[in-house]
Amino acid sequence: MPSSPSDPDAPGTDWHAQELLLMREVMKLVGRSLAPAFVLREMLHLMSELLGLNRGRMVIAGEVRDGGERTAAVRHAYGLTAEEVQRGIFKWGEGITGRVLATGLPAIVQDVDAEPLFLFRTVPRDRLPPQTVSFIALPIDVNGATIGVLACHRIRSRQRHLNDDLAVLRILATLSGQLLQLEQLVADQTRQLVARNAALARALETASARYGLIGQSPALLQALGELERVSQSQATVLLLGESGTGKELFARAVHLASGRHDQPFIKVNCSAIPDTLFESELFGYERGAFTGAHTARAGWFEQANGGTIFLDEIGELPLAMQSKLLRTLQEGTLVRLGGTREVKVNVRLVAATNRDLAQEVQAGRFRQDLYYRLNVIPIRLPSLRERGEDIRALALHFVNRANQTHQRNVNLAPDALARLQAHDWPGNIRELGNLIERLVLLADHTLVTAATLERFMPASLPPTPGAVDGPRTRAAHTAPGPAPDALVRDYQSANSHTAEHLRKALDQHQGNQSRAAQSLGLTLRQFSYRLRKAGLR
Repeated sequence: MPSSPSDPDAPGTDWHAQELLLMREVMKLVGRSLAPAFVLREMLHLMSELLGLNRGRMVIAGEVRDGGERTAAVRHAYGLTAEEVQRGIFKWGEGITGRVLATGLPAIVQDVDAEPLFLFRTVPRDRLPPQTVSFIALPIDVNGATIGVLACHRIRSRQRHLNDDLAVLRILATLSGQLLQLEQLVADQTRQLVARNAALARALETASARYGLIGQSPALLQALGELERVSQSQATVLLLGESGTGKELFARAVHLASGRHDQPFIKVNCSAIPDTLFESELFGYERGAFTGAHTARAGWFEQANGGTIFLDEIGELPLAMQSKLLRTLQEGTLVRLGGTREVKVNVRLVAATNRDLAQEVQAGRFRQDLYYRLNVIPIRLPSLRERGEDIRALALHFVNRANQTHQRNVNLAPDALARLQAHDWPGNIRELGNLIERLVLLADHTLVTAATLERFMPASLPPTPGAVDGPRTRAAHTAPGPAPDALVRDYQSANSHTAEHLRKALDQHQGNQSRAAQSLGLTLRQFSYRLRKAGLR
């Protein structure tokens, strides 16, 4: 800290040198420390010692209180007692300071005794010099919004011009805003890093039991974090998201992370049960309840007693069964088909759907009361498009699993992994897993490159006129026949492929008819029939 003159207003003071000294010392402080509290307090100290701008304070906006009332308080000061700092609280528009906060315009009070708006709230009049005292308050702006006020007292009769003080204070107010903005940015980044580290720490803590969920993307970790926070409760969990996002694995994860992990986990696909069998499958039946019921049978709810039941595609549940399911969830009891007594069950329900149940309720296809009973803890599962950084790990996992299952040794080249990562995957993880298994079974070489991978990739939509031909549109220009993984093959006549097409396909696959048929979008039977018809066998 430089030695300061005892009286800044002494005759012959070189004010230009004082200003340069002030700026140089402030810049040194900024370079030495990015902690605004230290820098700003020393700035106020230098203002007082070098320029005679006394009792400097920075009034900074605080949080909005209940009821929407905004206040600001003295956060940094020099020359004020602790009691005076505590008194320095202002509402928006209150007094000179509050008016600067509200308008964003500077305020200059030539004589505080003659200004009715001046409150003397922070420093009483008897604590000020007996001479005429002025007050200067300048807004501190960040991104065009006023977040605080830089203010100080000044003896009115001075050797130094008021405009010179204003010029310096404007520079210091601008610098203060930048420092406060930097502080806010660092605080925000720190909070994000802390949250990210906490999520990664939770992931690492459970790395040995990840419930079979592969990936470290923020979207997946967020869903896992929500899952683990509610796993110990008994509340119903509703898993939402697109088809193929791994709802069954998440449902099992809820079970494994809960206190019921040693009890049964029962999964039921509601879309796979005929309407006439729903009641008997879910709630069981007594002997003689219907023709062929020679013995009593416990339903899925009874079998899950003490554990967790997962109802997948719950949007497919018939309306008649929805009311019975609601009663079971509310009462914790059920009645078997053909029975007369209630059976108590203690079951945690996890449901899943890719439908918008709110729209289903509006359309009258789903009970509103059941919807509210299920929608206690909704967890949205991210699509694979939102988990792009997980595609490589998932692809390698599926390759390893398929190699072990089918006794193969297929590997993916770096450009093949990049190609997989660039795809949209509308079928999500299920589509990726199916593609990898098909690739492992049908690949000609152990190392699969992007060029080899291309013929196994899902078909793209036809390119728009004038579109540039590339990897995503190449499927539209191949030989006749749909892509190998099309869900439904287009009808093709027996003359859809010429003898030359068939012969080329055989040559390309060294006479392997299965692979040649697959490359043309045909079954082996269709390919063999065309060979016979063309006289090639």
